[in-house]
Amino acid sequence: MLSFKRLAVSLRTLQKLAGAHRWHHTSLTNELIENMDKKATWDRFYTENGSKGQFKNFEWFFGFHSVKDFILPVLGTMSHSHHGPFNILDMGCGTSALGPCIYRASPCAVKVTCADISPVAVRLMEKHTNSASEQPCNPSSALAFLELDCTHLRGHFGTRSLDMILDKGTTDALVRSKEGQAKAGQIVRQCLQVLKPSGILLQFSDEDPDARLVWLEREVRGAELTADVGVREVGELRGVSYFCYEISPCTNPHS
Repeated sequence: MLSFKRLAVSLRTLQKLAGAHRWHHTSLTNELIENMDKKATWDRFYTENGSKGQFKNFEWFFGFHSVKDFILPVLGTMSHSHHGPFNILDMGCGTSALGPCIYRASPCAVKVTCADISPVAVRLMEKHTNSASEQPCNPSSALAFLELDCTHLRGHFGTRSLDMILDKGTTDALVRSKEGQAKAGQIVRQCLQVLKPSGILLQFSDEDPDARLVWLEREVRGAELTADVGVREVGELRGVSYFCYEISPCTNPHS
């Protein structure tokens, strides 16, 4: 039943994606459905999109303004007991403007790392950001881009080093691909290891809570650290309901 729901949502999402880009490349659409956990798939995807001329951010689901009220207030709450910039990871950033928008909009000092498995996406983002030369709200904020397979988070980020991890569509791409569900669970468990005790993982998804919460709670039980899992509704966009799943290390694992 869970797999059917994931497949149904995946096809709906990819149909919207194909319509938005007026794709006639059936082979690439099919490749996305089957191989969304593969680096080569995304290199090809971003190469095609980067060849269309003027750069345009590609947003899975929605852009920053749809979720800024889920992100900025969390940073504001954390700031009462925080010293120095917040370390934020936009995991599987692609060419989304989410990370750069947080860098520009956050009144709190942030160090935003936009990471993606595709070097093509990373290069496109770096080139566009350098040419835009936009300044942050807080002069102490910083923005960086990183080629990274997010199943290897621990190889790059230290234990308890991140304040916030953002996942807008990355887990969805993995759990809906042929061989990606195990990778998605691995990423959740690694996120808990690299998050600070006060940190949080925000997963933005169009998967219904009755499926995603069951999966998340199962993956969290297999982690070295226990975690709390919650959900809030983001809202409806183009007839699809979106949710924000909040996963945070338990401050008291025995409670």
